[in-house]
Amino acid sequence: MAMLATFANTFKIPELRKRILMTAGLVFVSRLISMIPTPGVDWQTLQVELARIRETAGAGGGLMDWFNVFSGGALNQCAVGFLSIWPYISASIIIQLLTAVIPLFEKLKQEGESGRVKLAQYTRYLTIGICVFQSFALATALQNPASFGLGNVQIVTRPGFGFNIMTVICMTAASLFVMWLADQITQSGIGNGTSLIIMINITSRLPVAIIEAWTRYFGLGGISATRSPIELLLLLLFGFAITMGTVMLTQGLRKVPIHSTRRAAGGGGNTYGMQQTYMPLRVNYTGVMPIIFAGPLIQFPSALLSRIPAEIEWLMWLKWLGAQLSDMTSPIHLSAYAILIMFFAFFWVATQFNAMQISDNLKREGSYVPGIRPGRATAEYLDALMTRVTLIGGTGLLVIALVPQLLRGLMELPWEMASFFGGTSLLIIVGVALDTLRQMESHLLMRNYDGFLKHGRLRGRR
Repeated sequence: MAMLATFANTFKIPELRKRILMTAGLVFVSRLISMIPTPGVDWQTLQVELARIRETAGAGGGLMDWFNVFSGGALNQCAVGFLSIWPYISASIIIQLLTAVIPLFEKLKQEGESGRVKLAQYTRYLTIGICVFQSFALATALQNPASFGLGNVQIVTRPGFGFNIMTVICMTAASLFVMWLADQITQSGIGNGTSLIIMINITSRLPVAIIEAWTRYFGLGGISATRSPIELLLLLLFGFAITMGTVMLTQGLRKVPIHSTRRAAGGGGNTYGMQQTYMPLRVNYTGVMPIIFAGPLIQFPSALLSRIPAEIEWLMWLKWLGAQLSDMTSPIHLSAYAILIMFFAFFWVATQFNAMQISDNLKREGSYVPGIRPGRATAEYLDALMTRVTLIGGTGLLVIALVPQLLRGLMELPWEMASFFGGTSLLIIVGVALDTLRQMESHLLMRNYDGFLKHGRLRGRR
């Protein structure tokens, strides 16, 4: 009841109510874009072919299911919003990584607001390039369905160069419009617009997962149940436990004590006092980036290797390897997935966590870690500490990432169901939900309303 009363209080604050309604309206528009079919595409034929592939691929249809979940179902009708916000996210990740290796970008990052504006412009330019490339590749695939694993059917009603141009224009414009909607949500709404649109795309598949679960455990429309409802109860309990673990991983911090001298004028001269604070090191410093990198990095090579003609006998071992990589339950796929996740966890920290810069900033501000000499010794201490924290966070991330694939393999769960029990989907949902609640809570506390949890503070912030 207290939680419901808190949500009711959010609509008593005019500014917060306006932000929530603004966010809901913009999200609704972004969902509409993901439902408008691309002109010239027979999306009904495409749906039939995608359904056939899912039935025959078994556990190996991971790449297609991944696209469908994160596009909010836009793949089924090849919507103009199929690319959604992902080109912008890809461009942001590329610019962020280049900042660590290109001095010009590093200098812009250190220039403050003006530098961030220039980096944002570069990110948008790169987004346009990625949109053009991806939409052109998709238009080519739609006109040659047999070459990409689809049947020998005609999906494009009028193939040709004109269809390529029209698809590029439609999808690029739709992706840029979604990017603009995300910016408007961030500025005038509640929460981070980019993250919120991704979360809505993922959760839009929840009704499909519920229908599949009901059909599986209770039967629906003449289809008999195939599993016991007791399995569903155990799944719900397991889902609750894995969600709690995801929240703990997302909110987990390693607090590094920091002592700093505080100067104050008083009496006949200057006096100095000691102030103790801490530096928070996030356990899951990398967020969902290792999973986002690892998934396509396995699926794309497997999709290419599976296209090797059967006539080339001496390359059959590569074709077999591609089949093993595409099978989410195979030991080779799980091992490669685990190795890539741990590699990218440490790689992301190595490129984004600058221990020497943090040490220099502490020294400049008159702060230090107790028992550690300022300068290089502090940098080495922070680097070693972050390595241990990353090992713990990466292991937790690995467990969460493997859960959906193990459930799909061991219990033969449909991907729409299994994806909500871990992996990128659950991490994004939990992270975005907590961030949005923090922003709503700050508005409530400023106006003397209770927050969403006791003492008006989220548990992870105490």
